[in-house]
Parts: sequence; C-alpha cells; structure tokens
Amino acid sequence: MPINSSGGLKARGHPLGAKGVAQVVELVWQLRGETAKRQFDRAETGITCNFGGFGNNVISILIERI
Repeated sequence: MPINSSGGLKARGHPLGAKGVAQVVELVWQLRGETAKRQFDRAETGITCNFGGFGNNVISILIERI
C-alpha cells in the first residue's frame, strides 16, 4: 500500500490551516494520474485522516476513482 507520496505536510511547509485541503488535493491528483514522478500505478482509492483542535476533532475522507 503506497503511503505519503508527496512527502507529507512538512514537505509542503506544514500548512496549518490548509492541511486537509492539501491532503485531498494530493489524493485527487493521484486518482487523476496527474502527479508525474510520484504517481502510483493503478491508483483507484485514497484515504486521508486529519486531526484538529487538541486531538479531539478527527475527520477521515475516502475518495474513489469512478
């Protein structure tokens, strides 16, 4: 299972307010085949998990290519 294709949020400058958006954008790019050198073969499903507040807010997003 491929994990962390973009280098993670620290590789993006640790965008505090945009963490969830950065993760979803990477998933969409992977599913569309738009990530060039870091592209995973046959990507069909992606999941992201994000924590907020003091760890008491959690959201997971599952995206599938159709």
